[in-house]
Amino acid sequence: MIHQLSDREIVIQLYATQLLILAASAVIGFFCFTDVHDFLKLWHIRDDNIIWYGVTLAVLVIFADLAVMKWCPSNLYDDGGINVLLFKKRPVLHILFLTLLIAFSEEILFRGVLQTHIGLWAASFIFTVLHFRYLAKWLLFIMVAGISLLLGLIYEWTGNLFVPVTAHFIIDAVFACQVRFQYVRRGLHDGNVKS
Repeated sequence: MIHQLSDREIVIQLYATQLLILAASAVIGFFCFTDVHDFLKLWHIRDDNIIWYGVTLAVLVIFADLAVMKWCPSNLYDDGGINVLLFKKRPVLHILFLTLLIAFSEEILFRGVLQTHIGLWAASFIFTVLHFRYLAKWLLFIMVAGISLLLGLIYEWTGNLFVPVTAHFIIDAVFACQVRFQYVRRGLHDGNVKS
């Protein structure tokens, strides 16, 4: 169905999904946290763990994903071209904004609200299931479940929501930019895309 949408409609759907996730976080958080200060205690910007855990995890996941792409048949990790449709025509600054929005909205809901109140395993399960487009592909399903658990673990270890947000952002931004650069490179090679 996404292949029938225009580029503009795809972007609108992405923004709508992220706003829905933020709204769900606000509603669920309203009942789970005693007040806003209780939620704000999850964020610590001056924390070396952002680098040690967040950036390190992102680099490890990126290398693992690159290894999968190198050694596994593409049909095992192909998401049906959805990421290509989402990011191939986006300028890099828009990609960075989108991936930052995705990282914040998803980590607020899954780690900040759900994991804080129902635990690592339940939050990771919900995260994985809600990425339903990966359910039909066993390798993608395992990768998403593993990444979710790792994001949850670094949140458990550090108690700082900025740590999984950082990791999530770097992972998504690198792969979204990779999609964009491959599209531009192919277009330049074919002579039909402006960089």
